[in-house]
Amino acid sequence: MRTLRQKDGLSGFTRRAESEYDPFGAGHSSTSISAGLGMAVASQQLDTPRNVIAVIGDGAMSAGMAYEAMNNAGAMDARLIVILNDNDMSIAPPTGALRSYLARLVSGPVYRGTREAAKAVVSKLPPFLHEPARKTEEFARSFFTGGTLFEELGFYYVGPIDGHNLDDLLTILENVRDADAGPILIHAVTKKGKGYGPAENSADKYHGVSKFNVITGAQAKAPSNAPSYTNVFAETLIQEAEADPRIVAVTAAMPSGTGLDKFAELYPNRIFDVGIAEQHAVTFAAGMASEGMRPFCAIYSTFLQRAYDQVVHDVAIQGLPVRFAIDRAGYVGADGPTHAGNYDNAYLGAVPGLVQMAAADEAELRHMVATAAAYDNGPISFRYPRGDGMGVDMPARGEVLAIGKGRIVRQGATIALLSYGTRLGEVLAAADKLAALGLNPTVADARFLKPLDEELIARLAESHDVMISTEEGGIGGFGSHVATFLASNGLLDGKLRFRPLMIPDVFTEHSTQADMYAAAGLDRSGIVATALTALGYDEAAMKAALAKA
Repeated sequence: MRTLRQKDGLSGFTRRAESEYDPFGAGHSSTSISAGLGMAVASQQLDTPRNVIAVIGDGAMSAGMAYEAMNNAGAMDARLIVILNDNDMSIAPPTGALRSYLARLVSGPVYRGTREAAKAVVSKLPPFLHEPARKTEEFARSFFTGGTLFEELGFYYVGPIDGHNLDDLLTILENVRDADAGPILIHAVTKKGKGYGPAENSADKYHGVSKFNVITGAQAKAPSNAPSYTNVFAETLIQEAEADPRIVAVTAAMPSGTGLDKFAELYPNRIFDVGIAEQHAVTFAAGMASEGMRPFCAIYSTFLQRAYDQVVHDVAIQGLPVRFAIDRAGYVGADGPTHAGNYDNAYLGAVPGLVQMAAADEAELRHMVATAAAYDNGPISFRYPRGDGMGVDMPARGEVLAIGKGRIVRQGATIALLSYGTRLGEVLAAADKLAALGLNPTVADARFLKPLDEELIARLAESHDVMISTEEGGIGGFGSHVATFLASNGLLDGKLRFRPLMIPDVFTEHSTQADMYAAAGLDRSGIVATALTALGYDEAAMKAALAKA
């Protein structure tokens, strides 16, 4: 456990390749019932009887996928056990011994047998009495135990029970194990962080933890003189909302993760947390945009993947001005491949009419929030990474940027370094190293992936021998768009040598963000090495040059 979430250590999530006791990989929520149902059906098909148990949290139950799976399981009368871990204490808290007793009773063989016997009796009654009898039994159970929704989906409901009372819990699990009924749902009410004071008192801070002091609960975090990108987004959005009452914020169960908890303190009626329901979040925002509001939909890159159809069908095709604030862009460090924000450059880049921006630093992020607020011609997005900014001077207010226009940061010759996103800091450091070797590269910040600043890129291509693009995204993203433009316009037919640097086309294991980017060749040393190789340096010459730099 000492290696958890560290380089070459244990993953923070279930992972099939890591352990035979991890039957299914996970990182995103709400997948367990679907996967469990697939396993249960596979067991039935292979004639290998076993109990398949899917555990799901009450927050994860807010996702439509969970209900799709339950509806399917109920219709199939599949042999599946679902444990709903309800740690919010707000849906149906336990009310003492009677409720526990009833839960044990209805899960046991005597009640189940009585229920089945009653069904047999009802089947002998005239048809017009069937439905009243069914409703009477259902009402009796729901009156004492709740669960009507789950019953309607075809599940036999047991609960709510105190998930910390092991005597009751074990008895119920044994009863359910021995039952031969179809899908069963056990509703267990628990307290998040039970038994550890700091976690009980601040459950949201212990959803995913870094190293922390076991006695005090204080989590270790390196001090920084720069604000986090998430905080800059939130503070700038608040500024824009002060001046424009049409601005509203939408989040999918991540108000603190996206910084919108700060927005909520000032504008509680203008923020909408829709639960773990990214598809709904996007279409909900589209609905508001269609009525003249200016919604900012703040979702991590990795979670926006889950709403791709809605981005295309409900937003882009209709040209609705939904603003997508894409947090956790690029590598995310300890959270590993399940949470990596590597793909939005590519998957959004394929959508016509969607403007894409990436902030090079925290000041640029402020400008991009302002730009998105002012843009009403269709959907627009801006991406930014996990962690702290570069420590640059911050403008008091964001400026509206010209759509599709980049900027020259440093003018030089021979080598053009074209950055998209926060690799700009490493690009500038690489330029310094190259300058120490007698080379004087031009550094440009693209700002936009769509629309590309074609004039800027053509000018760089025509006046330099080497062009290197950098981005915090995978194949099919910024570099691919630049290459397509260069090739389509004959700019690769002459002397120009173009080298795109991007996140490799593999699932990268968890480590620090710095280590991950270094391994990808997206740090200053990797950029310098790419430039020298493109200029024709052989291995010996490059080693000598790198040693000198």
